[in-house]
Amino acid sequence: MKFRLVTASTLALLLTVTTAYAQQRSGKPATRSKQSKPKTVTERISYGFGLNIGRRLAASLKQQGTNVDAEFLARGIADAIAGRKSQLTEDELSAAFRSYERVQALKRINANPRLKAIADKNKKEGDAFLAANAKKPGVKVTKSGLQYKVLRPGTGPHPKATDTVTAHYHGTLLNGEVFDSSVKRGKPLEIGANRVIRGWSEALQLMKVGAKWRLFIPSELAYGLSPRPGGKIGPNAVLIFEVELIGIKK
Repeated sequence: MKFRLVTASTLALLLTVTTAYAQQRSGKPATRSKQSKPKTVTERISYGFGLNIGRRLAASLKQQGTNVDAEFLARGIADAIAGRKSQLTEDELSAAFRSYERVQALKRINANPRLKAIADKNKKEGDAFLAANAKKPGVKVTKSGLQYKVLRPGTGPHPKATDTVTAHYHGTLLNGEVFDSSVKRGKPLEIGANRVIRGWSEALQLMKVGAKWRLFIPSELAYGLSPRPGGKIGPNAVLIFEVELIGIKK
């Protein structure tokens, strides 16, 4: 998940303001009413720190146009502090964060006519390319929309999402421009199979060690409307990769 809303100072605030809530949820009695006015110097300094951080957090949320539910915010942190199982699965959390990021990205794109024109152009060209490419011999399409062509089948095991893999890759845009390549650098990538873009993660778990595939990744399985600033990848860009799965590091 690429979600950077909660900073270190924010976390400090959240840990402070949810301590009483966590104690209640874990069955430990709270030492004071949350409505009681701070009296001692320590209590007042603590309250002042919390108030200042809370004001910065509120301003940041307002600037981003982000709405949060204070009760569920506190509940999530309290569950983490107490070591309780998450009430949402990792897939549900990932889907929620992707939805949030997409809404925020749409706001940024729609506020910038130049970026909106690029995003619209990439979307139109990408959809046309994928529709035609899906009909080509040897191209397979998964439920998610990922397209791939097996260039060389592997003979080893399949990696799991929790595995670290070693792979070589060569990435291009639809116009053939190279945006990244471990092959050119001469050094393979070593990374967790669940710490890459969704199209890559899905493909890696379908591949066997020794395999080499060509991936055609729709923008929603890549960087969508939020590519890395200043890079060659634009919003809504379809990406093409040649990926060679070299090995699995448990």
